[in-house]
Amino acid sequence: MRVKIAAFMGSPRKDGNTELLLNAAISGARDAGAEVETFRLAGMSIAPCRSCGGCNKTGRCVFRDDAIAVHDAIRNSDRIILASPIYFFALSAQTKIMIDRCQAFWCEKYLLGKPVQPGPAGRKGLLLLVGAYAKSDEGMHCAEVCARAFFNTVSVSEYRRLGYAGIEGAGAINGHPAALAEAYEAGENLTKCVGYVK
Repeated sequence: MRVKIAAFMGSPRKDGNTELLLNAAISGARDAGAEVETFRLAGMSIAPCRSCGGCNKTGRCVFRDDAIAVHDAIRNSDRIILASPIYFFALSAQTKIMIDRCQAFWCEKYLLGKPVQPGPAGRKGLLLLVGAYAKSDEGMHCAEVCARAFFNTVSVSEYRRLGYAGIEGAGAINGHPAALAEAYEAGENLTKCVGYVK
């Protein structure tokens, strides 16, 4: 059985540093035998959560836009990769909108007692963060807190974080001495389920 991975690209910039890092991780995962489905969030029609309460009793969002494809992928995947640039010490707006629309999973898990089941391969995650600001780890920390809540909500019990600060300018991640190689290895390990830290 092939491990299924849902990869979410949260940068609005095509072929930017975040996507280059994500592509390296996806290459590692595919080379290790995984089946990867990638979602470019900036190109999808995902409305913000309206906090309408429509998912409280069903665990399903009542609004039918591209978030439904995201939800299906999350339910059917063994692994999740979340990749985002750091904007104002937080995840990108595209990433955050997707996460907010996962309120349906929160309702399903915590109100209805029906969390996403791990399946035979378990559920693991990989968080990829890229930021220009290099003087503090605060942005990475703030972004990770939100990402951790997302992972917990969709029953990803363990994840690994790779965060790179001081990456400014188009293609700057290519000049990092280890980032792309580390992302590739993390993608391999994600598939093989080794080397995880919370």
